[in-house]
Amino acid sequence: MTAPFRICFVCTGNICRSPMAEAVFRARLAEDGLDGLVEVDSAGTGGWHEGEGADPRTDAVLRAGGYEHVHAARQFHTSWFDHLDLIIALDSGHLRELRGLAPTAHDAAKIHLLRSYGPGTAADTVPGPSPGLGTVDGLDVPDPYYGDIAGFEKCLEMIEAASDGLLAAVRATLMSRSTAVTAPARGHAPARPHTQEPRPPQEKESA
Repeated sequence: MTAPFRICFVCTGNICRSPMAEAVFRARLAEDGLDGLVEVDSAGTGGWHEGEGADPRTDAVLRAGGYEHVHAARQFHTSWFDHLDLIIALDSGHLRELRGLAPTAHDAAKIHLLRSYGPGTAADTVPGPSPGLGTVDGLDVPDPYYGDIAGFEKCLEMIEAASDGLLAAVRATLMSRSTAVTAPARGHAPARPHTQEPRPPQEKESA
């Protein structure tokens, strides 16, 4: 059985932006029928809020958006690189900090900014956008912690906009994995093709 594709969203304290991104993306996966193939988690670069729930304003905007989420904050640990396929930073500061923690270049290549998958960016399929794209400060999801509820609502809008592009990239990677697994071994005759033409993947309506 193929191992699930594992994604972790990372912000500062894991109580505002990353739990919001986790909830939104988990909903996108369920809508697309991929929730059984992808595992989603979130964490913070620091452990100040470890064990706490999400910020009440995060909970409020998620409920208003129709998202369900139960959360306990955690700190990201270097050992997690081994089992994660993709690490999504919410701003460029997280991106730099996570890349500084990466034990190898291969691990560092797993880390990308969420908004690099958003509208108007040139994100490639997973493992991520083209080199350097994720270092642009203009792609940050800003920290809403010290502001009012409007800042959290704006963060949710940014996260939702980028999540569709991330979903498309993850879907493409899962399809390529499936093709690699089912491809006939060298020297063996390929299986007889079905006479029915394969259907193209359905386009998902934007939320």
